[in-house]
Order: sequence, then C-alpha cells, then structure tokens
Amino acid sequence: MAKVRTQDLLDRFKIELIAGEEGVHREISMSEVSRPGIELTGYFKYYAKDRLQLLGKTELSYISDLLPEERKDRAYHLCTDITPGILITRDMDVPEELLEACRESGVPLMRSPYKTTRVISRITNFLEAKFAPFTAVHGVLVDIYGIGVLITGQSGVGKSETALELVKRGHRLVADDSVEIRQEDYDRLIGSAPPLIEHLLEIRGLGIINVMTLFGAGSVRSHKRIALVITLEAWDEKKQYDRLGLDEETMKIIDVDLPKATLPVRPGRNLAVIIEVAAMNFRLKRMGVNAAEEFQQRLSKMIQNGESDVDADFDGDLE
Repeated sequence: MAKVRTQDLLDRFKIELIAGEEGVHREISMSEVSRPGIELTGYFKYYAKDRLQLLGKTELSYISDLLPEERKDRAYHLCTDITPGILITRDMDVPEELLEACRESGVPLMRSPYKTTRVISRITNFLEAKFAPFTAVHGVLVDIYGIGVLITGQSGVGKSETALELVKRGHRLVADDSVEIRQEDYDRLIGSAPPLIEHLLEIRGLGIINVMTLFGAGSVRSHKRIALVITLEAWDEKKQYDRLGLDEETMKIIDVDLPKATLPVRPGRNLAVIIEVAAMNFRLKRMGVNAAEEFQQRLSKMIQNGESDVDADFDGDLE
C-alpha cells in the first residue's frame, strides 16, 4: 500500500500551512476524513484521532460559542500524537486555542479557501486512489476508440507488435510489458505504466522505442480505465474456438470481472484490425446492439418458419 503523508496534501492541493510544521511528515493511514461533531461537546470516547480532521463553518461556529476553558479543552483533545492534521475550510479564522494546541503538539494546522463539501470530495478521492487495491499484470494496455483494452498472452506472442500497429492506426498506448492496475471503485480498474517504462514500447529485433517521440503526444496517455481483455494465444488446431461470439468469457482482476475474448494467432491474421473491431463491437454491445444475438434470433426464426412449412405440406398430403 502506498504511503501518504500530510505533506502530500500540501503539495497536491491549494492548502495553507498555519502551524505544526514539524508534523507535516505524519502518515495518513486511511482515506476517510473526519468532521468532529459530538467530540466538540466533550465526548471523545470514539474520537477517530488517526484520521485527517476537517473543521467547517458549522464546527467553528459551535467552537466560537464555547467558553474559553472549553475551547482550550476541545483543542487539546483534538490534537493527539497520531493525528495527521487539522484542516479548516472557507479561509475562516482559526481559534487561538486551536492554534496554540497545534503548535505545542506538532499537529499540522492547515487552511483551504474552498467550501467544506468540495474539500472533502477532492481529498477523499485523492486518498482513495492512493489506497486502492493494487496489482501488476504482464500485458499491453491501449486506448481504442475510448475503450481501455488490455492485451495479454504469453511472452513473444506479438502483443507489443500489435500495440505498435494500433498506435499507427491512431490509437493511444498506455502501457507496455507491465501494466499497473488500481481498483479505484468496486467495478473500476485503472491501468497505467510504471514510471520507468512510461511511453516506451519493446519490439523484438528493434529494441526500445519511444512512442511519444515517434508518433507525438496524441499517441499516448498516462492512464485509462480497463473495460475489455483480449488474450492472444498460438493457434491450436485441436481447440474449438468461438465462431459466433455467443460465449462470454470473463477475467477476474483483483475483485472485478472483465469481459474477455481469446484470439488465436497464426500467420495471415491482422490482429490489430481484429482487436480494433473487437473494441467497436464492445461499444455496440454496451449500446444494446449484439450481432451474435441478432443472428441467433434470425436463425431460430428461420428454423421455426421451416418447420411450419413442413407441417403445412404434411397436412396437405394427408388430405
């Protein structure tokens, strides 16, 4: 799991550091952001002290109505040795008691000019992306007509060569050889390239090429949601391959089941065009157009009509 520190929030967002500079390297261990409510009344039994604390207009208004001794007590209870930071929104004034408590405890005290709901949303999304389940898959990820297609298969089957042809046809490379995948939602997988090999493509016999340098900035992208898996495998004469497209395979990555298609590889097959068509066909299926099901319906209708004609002829012969 990636490590996130309070300093990362200061670097990522427009946040002002007011006090507690020595605590900016405290670690944030979860994506949830806490808004102290009942704690401000003095009840700290279930205080989530290991979370980032956020004080908005409601919380600060309540604090301002407390007696000076109560404000000091609440401030010192909010600041613990593991609290990663306290963030005040709307550029509101900081209570003097809270400022003093943060200075003494070393808890970073920060302030944002934005509204509370917006700050919570952006920081939560950032932290959830950082703490998302992670894995790495051997393959190539390409953006084809807006569909993130993960191409997998054994080493040497032609994944990188196919990706190169797809890039030449106007599509965009995301990652080659190793694809880092994060599950940012229960059904959302985001793939990206390791920093070391970003924008690079390995072609056997040619070596490493820089796709962005050769084909321009429009030929690459940093990350893409994975929607379809294409597996390349050597042609097996004894294996029965799906010829209608009615069989729906899936591949499970982390906790998400992705639709999968298996393409046999042999000389004469233009894999780049086939994968391109597979991506377009996937888009059509999401729009409710399924050519295989339409064919099956036509075939069933013809069979039924044929049986009706036979029955009619048979009845006529009996008469």
